Amino acid sequence: MSLSRVTIVGAGIAGLTAALAFARQGIPSDIVEQAPQLGEVGAGLQLSPNATRVLASLGVLSDLRDHWIEPEVIRLSDGHNLREITAVPAGVFARERWGSPYGVLHRSTLQQALFRHVLNQPLCRLHLGQRVHGVGRAALQSITGHATDLVVGADGVWSTTREAIDNAPSVSFSGNIAWRFTIPNAEAPGFLARDGVTAFLGPRAHLVCYPLKEIDGFNLVAIAAGTKADDAWAITADSARRAMLLEQFSGWHRDLRTILAGARVPTFWPLYQASDGRWQNGKDTVLIGDAAHAMMPFSAQGAAMAIEDAYSLSYHVTKAPLEDALAAYETERKARATRVRARGDFNRMAYHARGPIRLARNIVLSIRSPERLAADLDWLYGHQIGH
Repeated sequence: MSLSRVTIVGAGIAGLTAALAFARQGIPSDIVEQAPQLGEVGAGLQLSPNATRVLASLGVLSDLRDHWIEPEVIRLSDGHNLREITAVPAGVFARERWGSPYGVLHRSTLQQALFRHVLNQPLCRLHLGQRVHGVGRAALQSITGHATDLVVGADGVWSTTREAIDNAPSVSFSGNIAWRFTIPNAEAPGFLARDGVTAFLGPRAHLVCYPLKEIDGFNLVAIAAGTKADDAWAITADSARRAMLLEQFSGWHRDLRTILAGARVPTFWPLYQASDGRWQNGKDTVLIGDAAHAMMPFSAQGAAMAIEDAYSLSYHVTKAPLEDALAAYETERKARATRVRARGDFNRMAYHARGPIRLARNIVLSIRSPERLAADLDWLYGHQIGH
């Protein structure tokens, strides 16, 4: 089926990717975004080969290569003593094994690249500063001036598009907090790897560090479990929240605690997750990205899953009548998201292990070869939509 027009709610990574993916199929779209402009949101972002493969097909990847870093290795290290537990090669290895690169960059670099391509694509029309009142095609037509065949909810964790879908997923606090901040290279201690991504692991918490070329520094994300959140969205951490952060990392290596204590303007991000539920209403509305399946970042796949969703949806709507296409998309992507979520749950258990389980984890990981560790990721990083 060839759609005459699509309306996308949300101009984040999911929405902009969807617009370009539809345009690749010759389908025009309107993108409706409540923000008056697309600014810098968030900080660092990991793009694994399953995501960069899609971006390459959309012509966006070449815009990123001058701004990102391709890490040579992804390491797991002990947060108590800084010793490396295990490592998976990336860099050239990722290109050769999975057929596409693994990169780290600022989230805004990707969003701005997608934005430029949307602006240069005649089949895409962007409507900024437009808050959607009500749900459904009629409410959106009053903004865009166009009738639409399909509404795509790419409006994130707090999606309003879900209201048009019976038994859609609901969102709840996960019990995990992410603390995000950056440090300049000049102030970064020597044990922070300049050539890779490092996850320092500890009881009920972990800390991910990797270099960002755009800021000549490091992106750091500290995630702690068993915490409470009174806020629904990111805020600058006050003194009480900073104290809570240090408490969550008590017992860690003093140099890591020094980094955490000295963080400039850290942001406090309560992490929310979506329950199971319907992603489409069987006729004219569908969810992608966090609106459909917000999940914990323990497998670094949030952006990648949104990118995959967008591309998959554009593929399915050209292969069957819309009702059948939406059902096929939901079936395929739910299975994929469920597997990724399960991987994230396993990582959470492994990363935050305590006591004897932590010691057993370190032993098991240390004796596994890089080849076997990489093979465990083939289903994730080697995924190709439409094959």
